Amino acid sequence: MKKLAVVAIAAFAVIFSLKAQEGPPGPPGGARRGPDPAAVARGHQLFEQNCAVCHAADLTGGRGPDLIRSRLVRHDKGGDLIAPVVTNGRPEKGMPAFPFTQAQVSDIVAFIDSQLTLFDLHTRVPGGYPNDIPASQLSTGSAEAGKAFFDGPGGCTKCHSATGDLAGIAAKYDPPDLETRFLYPTGTPTTASVTVTATGKTYEGTLQLNDGFNVAIQGSDGWYHSWPRSAVKLEVHDPLAAHAALLDKYTDKEMHDLFAYLETLK
Repeated sequence: MKKLAVVAIAAFAVIFSLKAQEGPPGPPGGARRGPDPAAVARGHQLFEQNCAVCHAADLTGGRGPDLIRSRLVRHDKGGDLIAPVVTNGRPEKGMPAFPFTQAQVSDIVAFIDSQLTLFDLHTRVPGGYPNDIPASQLSTGSAEAGKAFFDGPGGCTKCHSATGDLAGIAAKYDPPDLETRFLYPTGTPTTASVTVTATGKTYEGTLQLNDGFNVAIQGSDGWYHSWPRSAVKLEVHDPLAAHAALLDKYTDKEMHDLFAYLETLK
């Protein structure tokens, strides 16, 4: 009997250890863990410039398929399914091939993943989300605490004003779009100063590519310029950098509080 008891205790210990290693269950709806905020921001810009015209800025589809409900997108793991579609296109369905670098495709995948996570988090519906999410479902925070964050540690007043550029923002955008826009804003181009090491000549323009290997800008002279990253000194001017920095600092409560406050700006 003692031997049986010892075996039973040992077996229980092994099972408990394995369960502990498995960790807690994942988020509802098959949501994925949050990707790198910088990659998400880059992917958001690429998606809006190249994909949103067909798939919509919120991924719900239009001329092209709804990516939120797409079986292919839902089963993608690290771009294994999405990347071939993006780079090869689907000519039979009217989708062209896009000559993106591997890094750019990874950024787009990171953005798509972030949207799946965001929508699943709010809806708790496995595999999808409704076309219209009411503000009451998203606004689970405190508007008062959100205002305090906006005026204080969030540093939002350095660039924005509730009675200026953000006046009426909640009436302009529906709740899911509003939340996406303050977390991953786009529309303001990133500019750069590129100095060629060999000649000392500096070029100014809108940043088109900076993947660690190559740098490219649309120059103020109207020409497209590109160089190996190792051949230049680069100074990037990103007006949305503060938003990207906040993604590493936000707590869940702060994000919900800030959204609740922005929803009051009607």
